[in-house]
Amino acid sequence: MILPLLAVVGVLLVARQAQTWLEAIVLGLGLVAALIAYERWTAGEIARVAIPCLVVAAAVWPFGALVMDSQTQAAYYSIAIVGGLTIPQLPRHRGTAAVGLAAYVAAVGVLGLVTAAQADASDLISEVIVPTGLTVILIGLMFPNKGFYDVVADLEEERDRESELALIRQRMRFASDLHDIQGHTLHVVKLKIALARKLIHSDTERVEQELREVYDLVGDTIAQTKELAYGQRKLNLSVELENARNLLEAAGIHVRVDRPAEVGVRAIDLLGQVLRETTTNILRHSRATLVRIALSEHSITIVNDGVVDDVLPELRGLAVLARRVSDDGGELTVRLEGGRFLTAASFPPPPPGNHPVTTTASVR
Repeated sequence: MILPLLAVVGVLLVARQAQTWLEAIVLGLGLVAALIAYERWTAGEIARVAIPCLVVAAAVWPFGALVMDSQTQAAYYSIAIVGGLTIPQLPRHRGTAAVGLAAYVAAVGVLGLVTAAQADASDLISEVIVPTGLTVILIGLMFPNKGFYDVVADLEEERDRESELALIRQRMRFASDLHDIQGHTLHVVKLKIALARKLIHSDTERVEQELREVYDLVGDTIAQTKELAYGQRKLNLSVELENARNLLEAAGIHVRVDRPAEVGVRAIDLLGQVLRETTTNILRHSRATLVRIALSEHSITIVNDGVVDDVLPELRGLAVLARRVSDDGGELTVRLEGGRFLTAASFPPPPPGNHPVTTTASVR
């Protein structure tokens, strides 16, 4: 919006004050330098054109003060604009440069008065005071303006960093969900195929059953992966609980479920992921014979025996889930307790007056 205004004012000054084609060309060059400097300043690249624009503007002003016989506003118009845009952008010695430019403008004006045949107070004002004052004012106005634009630039950079961080978090969450779906499925398929291999000569009906379940499980995993890709995946905690029970019991582990209350909708997704990941960890890292699963409206606790070592294993999946639970306002706890491995996730209850919708599916 300002660039056209600067151009219109400059063209009017040149048209009004240039008396010859030479004067029009020289003043026009100064105007072009001012417009180029402003355009590059708005793009944040004033440093690339600062020196040539300053040289042109600095040459136009003495031409107007020493050669032209008419008014000289068009002559110092360019140096005031270029100087005001350039000096506040200097990395250092900005004050010295501002004083030097103002002194140069004043010195050229004084030189124009000295070489003039007749000079009076009005000439002093128009040739020295006004050009110098305008230059100083523009430079002074641009110093706080630079600070404002620096703050805006910092805010834009911070917004860009936050956007990149949000994108990284989204990708990590997608990768974690994909791992939950396919990693769990592949482990279950591996166990079922191993069982089918053992029974292939002794119990063909059980083998057929296991293969059917593998087929159904792979199909369900494909469907879940598609839902994840389109952002439509929602875990059914009752189904996850039933799957965990079946998988653990198929491995010879007794399962006890305590579910006195239904789980709030807010917690279903993450609690279902905690249950799924913990089930996989029990099968991978323990020799459990008994697993207890306790569900409340805002929490889940899973305890298993058969701990192999007295040191917590490195559980990367639960570590990722811990961050996600924490981001949602909850807490995930993993610890050894009396020779048993405990995994617990809990969320704070909603504020009074909020009555979350609860699931109604039950587990046999």
